[in-house]
Amino acid sequence: MTPEIAACIEPLAGDTRFVAEGWRKQPFCFLVQAFLLNQQWWHNVTHEVPGVSPHHEDVVSFATRQWLDIFSPSNIPWLNPSVIERTRATGGVNFMRGFSNFQADMARLASHQLPVGAEAFVPGRDVAVTPGKVVYRNDLIELIQYAPTTKTVFAEPVLIVPAWIMKFYILDLSPENSLVRYLVEKGHTVFCVSWRNPDARDRDLRLDDYRRKGVVAALDAIKAFVPDERIHATGYCLGGTLLSIAAADMARTGDESLASLTLLAAQTDFSEPGELALFIDHSQMHFLESMMWDKGYLSADQMAGAFELLHTNDLVWSRMVYDYLVGERRPMSDLMAWNADTTRMPYKMHAEYLQRLYLDNELAAGRFLVDGRPADLQNIRAPMFIVGAERDHVAPWRSVYTIHYHADTEITFLLTSGGHNAGIISEPGHPHRHYRMAVKHEADLCLGPDEWVTRAKPIDGSWWIEWTQWLEAHSTPNRVTPPKIDAPIEDAPGTYVFQR
Repeated sequence: MTPEIAACIEPLAGDTRFVAEGWRKQPFCFLVQAFLLNQQWWHNVTHEVPGVSPHHEDVVSFATRQWLDIFSPSNIPWLNPSVIERTRATGGVNFMRGFSNFQADMARLASHQLPVGAEAFVPGRDVAVTPGKVVYRNDLIELIQYAPTTKTVFAEPVLIVPAWIMKFYILDLSPENSLVRYLVEKGHTVFCVSWRNPDARDRDLRLDDYRRKGVVAALDAIKAFVPDERIHATGYCLGGTLLSIAAADMARTGDESLASLTLLAAQTDFSEPGELALFIDHSQMHFLESMMWDKGYLSADQMAGAFELLHTNDLVWSRMVYDYLVGERRPMSDLMAWNADTTRMPYKMHAEYLQRLYLDNELAAGRFLVDGRPADLQNIRAPMFIVGAERDHVAPWRSVYTIHYHADTEITFLLTSGGHNAGIISEPGHPHRHYRMAVKHEADLCLGPDEWVTRAKPIDGSWWIEWTQWLEAHSTPNRVTPPKIDAPIEDAPGTYVFQR
């Protein structure tokens, strides 16, 4: 028997390509070590290159990594021990099944159908099933109020503003991992925005239309339903960025409607936006604007392709190996089905968002104008609860953390395990989850993110518990009778969620 030799290099955190036991045996162990050392060499020679701008350095490094990943031994059937063992056990039938899976996937892709298994997760039947009513609708949003499950509720309602790049039910997936259901069960009156899926007729919708017809319209509707009560406003991803703009403008005008502001994996400072910035520079902007001008929108498959490139090992190669080489189907999950239920981006809004926020970083610089006046984050006085995720490639947590440098209010920052979606969908009882949390009061010194993370000790469990306790602490102590909406429009999840 060949003695085991200690590895000289280990895969990076989150790289699960070589976790199978077969990779620990020769000659596969040698292949893994050679590949990882080669990967490390290319990383070294494409970083800290004299005279090269950081952006172009990142582009070269990213392209090199994509090229290397194609030739990973995990992707080559005669070098992957799991595929070899499967082929031996089935007599090669796995390749026949894999080819059948490939044909089925290509047929669905050509006919714009959802992936295999997604039909088991239909909104209103399998996901997005928390009982509620659509209580307000305009040409851009439906506002859903969820039915209370407690006899009394906190006086201050919760408004959730998801990103318009996604269907709203990311926060109301299956009953066991629904953040909406969790809030309702904790005694909160919950409202949630469901965005309409735009098409070519909406090409001229602007970012300010999303603020006015989305966030402001929802807040106005809630204030009419629940008068004289302030609102716990919550935004996820782009919804959080838009909500922070709206909150800054409200603060400028003296509007004190917000009891608190919660931002989930949402950026307000785009000076370090992460790997997504690889696809956003002035030349790419011209290319994107040309495509969007022709169609009137950015199509869902174009947006999905960019996100897949950020996670090729998880979203592309691992699926191809399992589905086409091993010859099995990965079980479809509610999160995977939701991820395939994509939306479009209107031409003017998306171009304006990328130019003003990603490229010009107007919000962090205090130059983002609303009605001709700057929407300055420093004017916000409502306490903030900010959530970042350790492995978030869309809104890197250090970028999310920079809200500390721009807001002069109490900030509770929480760093959770997981990525952009799985880190947020982190229900109590989910195994292997942890988080770190610390509060910065107005008079406290501001720490850098690296110093913050060394001081904030990890805590096992779900961050949802901390957030609901924080919401309770920032609500009035007396409970009230749940508000009742007369003449609702229709049952949740409404109509807009079904638009393709």
